Amino acid sequence: MSDSPGSSLVELRARARAAEDLRSTRALLRRLDADTRSGAQVLARQLRRRESRMLDERRRQRRLFRLHAELFRAGDRWVAGVDEVGVGPLAGPVVAAAVILPRRVRLPGLNDSKQVPPAERERLATAIREQAVAWCVGEAAVDEIDRINIYWAALLAMRRAVEGLARAPDRVLVDARTIPGLTVPQRALVRGDGRDGSIAAASILAKVHRDGLMCRLDRRFPGYGFSQHMGYATAAHRRALARRGPSPIHRRSFAPCAPR
Repeated sequence: MSDSPGSSLVELRARARAAEDLRSTRALLRRLDADTRSGAQVLARQLRRRESRMLDERRRQRRLFRLHAELFRAGDRWVAGVDEVGVGPLAGPVVAAAVILPRRVRLPGLNDSKQVPPAERERLATAIREQAVAWCVGEAAVDEIDRINIYWAALLAMRRAVEGLARAPDRVLVDARTIPGLTVPQRALVRGDGRDGSIAAASILAKVHRDGLMCRLDRRFPGYGFSQHMGYATAAHRRALARRGPSPIHRRSFAPCAPR
C-alpha cells in the first residue's frame, strides 16, 4: 500500500485497522502527521489514543514480569507460577495450573483470569501453552474436597500441577500461600495473579480448563446450568439444587449440598 501523500482516507483507515503493534502504529502516525487533511488528523488523534493504551499495557507487562526477570538474573532459570480456581463453587473439582514461562514472552492482555473476558482468556490460554517452557493442570476431585476440605484440596491440586511439569522448576511462585510437600523453594505473593506474569498465566490456564470441564459436565448432568455459572452458588443454581437435589458432582461438604 502506497505511503504517498495521495493515499486515500479509505486506505489509511485500513492501515490503521491493520496496525496491531506499537511499531506499525507509530509508523502510520508519522505518515499522518504530514497529512493536513481533516480526516487524516482525526485518524491521527484516534491512533494517538491507541498508542497511549499500548504504552500503558507495555508498562503493565513490565511490572508483571519484573520479579520473573529479577529471579532469572539471580540464577533461577525455570520459575513456575501456580494458581488455582474453583474454591468457591458448590460443584465440580478444584483446578490448579503451573506454568514455566521463558525469559521473553509475548502475551498482550495477560492478567488475573478474573479480569479477562472469556474469549480473551481462550486466546491467551492458547498463546501461553504455545510459548511456555512447561505447563501442567492438576485437579482435586469432589470426593477429595469432601474428605479433606476445600482448603487442603486446593493445595493438593496445586502440588499435582507442579509435580506434573515436564521440567522441574528452580523456584515456585504461588498466589498467597505455600504448597506443602514440595522440596523446591517457594515464594507466596499476596494477590499474585495480578502482580506476577507466571501466576497470571497459571490462573488463565486453570480457569479455561475448569470452565471447559464444567461445560462438559453440564451435558452429563443437565438441569443445573453448570455451563452458565460453572458451579458457583448463583440464585438459579440454588433453585435447581433445591428442586432436583444434589448431583454426583456436588460437594456434599458444602452446606447447600449437604444430605437432608
